Amino acid sequence: MSRYRGPRLRVIRRLGELPGFSKKVDKNQVPPGQHGWKKKTGDQKKLKESQYGIRLKEKQKLRYNYGINERQLINYVREARRRKGSTGEVLLQLLEMRLDNIIYRLGFAPTIPAARQLISHGHISINKKNINIPSYTCKINDNISVLKNSQQLVKNYLNNAGIATVSSYLNLNKETLEASVNNIVPRDLIKLQVNELLVIEYYSRKL
Repeated sequence: MSRYRGPRLRVIRRLGELPGFSKKVDKNQVPPGQHGWKKKTGDQKKLKESQYGIRLKEKQKLRYNYGINERQLINYVREARRRKGSTGEVLLQLLEMRLDNIIYRLGFAPTIPAARQLISHGHISINKKNINIPSYTCKINDNISVLKNSQQLVKNYLNNAGIATVSSYLNLNKETLEASVNNIVPRDLIKLQVNELLVIEYYSRKL
């Protein structure tokens, strides 16, 4: 399944707030589709979500927010199972340590899709090596910098009032546009409202 390129507000209305997916705000809070009002008011028992539907919705939140396809998410779940600790928490940490998400967290781009474009166009380097792979997994003590020819573009994003403050596990020098990863992201700093345990349960019968 390829990466989603359709209307973003439609997805947000269906799944809820996705901080990294889009900065747009839709005043219409009704779920999309001809039964949207019924789903919102819950006036029909037939429209009640099944247990499968609830888990599917949580899984879709990860896919759309982090901009990954189904195969990538399955690979992250498999990797999370191999590592020590809570599988759900490790899964979120793997997704949060992707380079495109780190660039978004630093404020170098307004959304994760914008950060992915910034990386793929060759504007970012790690440890003084050019990296154009958005899925690159950052490690502790990695040094991230913006190429000189691209710094004005990134400064425009940083000066945007809508950009969130830099997370505590990252260290940013706004003058030189250099940053470093100090630690693994803790669970309480992940802004996406998702139940990661339901995602693991969703894949429990498929993997």
